[in-house]
Amino acid sequence: MNLADHDALDPIDRRILHELAQNGRISVAELSRRVNLSKTPCQARIKRLEDAKYILGYRAVINPDRMGLPHVAFVEVKLSDTRKAALNAFNKAVRAIPEVEQAHMIASSFDYLLKVRTKDIADYREVLGERISSLPHVAHTSTHVSMEAVKDQAE
Repeated sequence: MNLADHDALDPIDRRILHELAQNGRISVAELSRRVNLSKTPCQARIKRLEDAKYILGYRAVINPDRMGLPHVAFVEVKLSDTRKAALNAFNKAVRAIPEVEQAHMIASSFDYLLKVRTKDIADYREVLGERISSLPHVAHTSTHVSMEAVKDQAE
């Protein structure tokens, strides 16, 4: 079976993906039971879904508050140059900042939206002033501080 697009997924593949998204640590035996397959065909489907990049990996979701990183800010970044080389330079440099959890190129009046996680506003100010503002081709930034996460994928 070719899994080149989502239409190639059958209902069992979709159930496997749903169950793994809910609990990536589920045993193959339990997963097999939940999707009504024996263990070997279930393992084969998981492998095929991994090979086709439907499953990108497995990880622990760490509570950032417990790690002392409760402050979240979203930063709009406007670049002075949006040619390919400038975008590549920015992309490479922003990946090296550990406080930047996510970076998205945006079709808007600004070029990127960054999700930045720090311990507090003072730490954020340091990251913004010394690291984000000095990224290649950054012309302007605008910050939006999160007051509360109402919905988070980890929940």
